[in-house]
Amino acid sequence: MISTPNRLALALVASLCSLGAVAAGPVATVNGTPIPAAWADAMMAEQKSQGAPDSEQLRKAVTEELVRREVIAQEAKKKGLDKQPAVAAQMDLARQAILVRAGLQEYVKANPVSDAQVKAEYDKIKGNLGDKEYKVRHILVEKEDDAKAIISKLQSGQKFDDLAKDSKDPGSKDKGGDLGWSNPGMFVKPFSEAMVKLEKGKFTPQPVKSDFGYHVILLEDVRALKAPSLDEVKGQLTQRLQQQKVEQHIMDLRAQATVK
Repeated sequence: MISTPNRLALALVASLCSLGAVAAGPVATVNGTPIPAAWADAMMAEQKSQGAPDSEQLRKAVTEELVRREVIAQEAKKKGLDKQPAVAAQMDLARQAILVRAGLQEYVKANPVSDAQVKAEYDKIKGNLGDKEYKVRHILVEKEDDAKAIISKLQSGQKFDDLAKDSKDPGSKDKGGDLGWSNPGMFVKPFSEAMVKLEKGKFTPQPVKSDFGYHVILLEDVRALKAPSLDEVKGQLTQRLQQQKVEQHIMDLRAQATVK
């Protein structure tokens, strides 16, 4: 009886031997030009990565697709299209794009994001979120005097929703200035500092200045923040951290390059 690890090892060896045997000859020959088995293998891998099951039907479809492509490519070459500067440039760019993808895939494989890194990022974000979230509305105007005038109107009993129609914020002006449930970390510091000091149902007695202009803020409600668990966001955090690693890798390569 062969143990599970040994069975897996034998299966792997068998699959490698099988690939080697297939790669020995072309999958088809079109007008004397062979289509390498490696091309079919690459297309099969792409199809399987998209969820297609490995089957004889899929292999035949892949072979037929490669034959059709070769027929079209041969016809294009007969017409000299591959010599046209624009077409040649696109071919070079396509080759470069494939090489770039391969290079980045190799880097990601060699530099995976660890569970410890994901946990550290989760703790950092959770700490920045705080333990409360706020349901707020705001009206944004360009001048301080305009903000003071809005506050006076609110104090006289005019509705916040109506006054918000004059807000400079296109994303909230048509919703009565509603920004929904948010945590302080989502806003610029002057805004968040003023927001957390408000009592429910109250608005800022003075305009709040930020880089965007002057805000009048109304706090509607406060509730305890229920952060998602690490398991719920692990995939997203891993992807984000991996992307950051790749970006840093690209920046490092760029810094080392001689560009004139």
